[in-house]
Amino acid sequence: MPSVSPAPDPSRTRLRVAVLADSDTRWKWGALTARRLAPESALHGYLLRGRATPTARQLEETGVEADELGEIDAHEFLAELGERAHSDSAREPFDVLVLACVGGTVQAMMHGLARAWHSADRRPVVVTGYVGVVYEKLADGLLLRHGADVVLANSPYDAERFRAVYEGVGADPSAVTECALPFLGGTPHDPGAAARGERPFRVVFAVQPSVPDARKDRAYLLDRAMGHARRHPDREVVLKLRSKPGEHTTHIEELPYQRLAERAKDKQPPNFRLAYGNMGEVLDGTDLLVTVSSTAALESLQRGIPTAILTDLGIREPLGNHYYLGSGCLASWDELDDGHLPKPDAAWLADQGIAAQQPDPAHAFAAARGRLAGLIETARNAGLPPLTPYYTVRTAPGYLPRIMARHGLDPKGEPLAAVAPPSGPAAGLRRASRRLLRNTARGAYRAGVQRVAPLIRRWGQL
Repeated sequence: MPSVSPAPDPSRTRLRVAVLADSDTRWKWGALTARRLAPESALHGYLLRGRATPTARQLEETGVEADELGEIDAHEFLAELGERAHSDSAREPFDVLVLACVGGTVQAMMHGLARAWHSADRRPVVVTGYVGVVYEKLADGLLLRHGADVVLANSPYDAERFRAVYEGVGADPSAVTECALPFLGGTPHDPGAAARGERPFRVVFAVQPSVPDARKDRAYLLDRAMGHARRHPDREVVLKLRSKPGEHTTHIEELPYQRLAERAKDKQPPNFRLAYGNMGEVLDGTDLLVTVSSTAALESLQRGIPTAILTDLGIREPLGNHYYLGSGCLASWDELDDGHLPKPDAAWLADQGIAAQQPDPAHAFAAARGRLAGLIETARNAGLPPLTPYYTVRTAPGYLPRIMARHGLDPKGEPLAAVAPPSGPAAGLRRASRRLLRNTARGAYRAGVQRVAPLIRRWGQL
């Protein structure tokens, strides 16, 4: 009998892993997920050019490094991944591809890759998932991700919901694989540090780019955070910011808290400050985490830090705080002002895959590593089957073409003629010109979103 090579262990084998990301938060999730799945892998990062392409500062703040990292557009990415999958390519193939993008981009890339790999000798294992809490567009986002070899679910709760959605439309649910958010962990909370005088009791308000989105609501939350600092002069209150004005993240921030804080500078107490930086490092010295619905709450709960999900603006689906029903963490600024420290419900934490005071949740990726090992063995021995997303021109003829066109692709994954990449002697100059135009347009877009659009809306309210 012919010998069969043993299944490679992703945690020990030097695999080649590629991550495609379209924002800073998704790069952080994708890269850390790759490290959890294959700790010793060679990591090659691709940043998809667009409105949310991260800046160098944002990348540094994620705290994640890659062996190689660069910007690329959809056509270039598909062409390179297609080339690498052929045995006669001068560039090494990838073993794993993590698609860390918004759902529509994942769908477009899977159709494009299915075309690019139709004659390939061996394609990589395709992995995708969600950056954090899934509190909206559950069915839409999941069906856009269907077709990947592995769809990661960040908790037992998510895994159950994901499989139910796929089964409900008659799609194969076997790709759903339970794991955890890759950035959970860190130093467990030490409640005695403030009492011992090592540092002041620190309250961190983790803000979000688009929740809430109304100016009056954001101004209200800022005012309450400053008010908490005035009421507790022995505490340090930190407004944890996501990005600087002009930078974009996963969501558009039309009215940055920095600008509101600048206008309220005279009202800021001495024990109130603004801060950037890696969330994990900020949480190292946090005694109370306050947010509307940020995924930072899960990071905080993992460390055993008292965590408050604000109810001041109501418990509403658009805010995302409804996700935390039953958590024991819902609280108002009035309650926090009175000294309340929420205590999370143990059953809710377990359902979210959170083990408080367990700094290393690496065990949560055991099932995902096992599935990945089996898929890599199949890829090397017999080859993986073609990618078959649920959405096709037959199942969604009025939806799929729009999604594909946003990335310059037709429903079959082929480049649209009007936006096909240039070739020939002038290709390099054309690409340089397009890059300059893209960068200029990106700057104009950001200025329009963050400066002009809010001004026009205010005029409309006069």
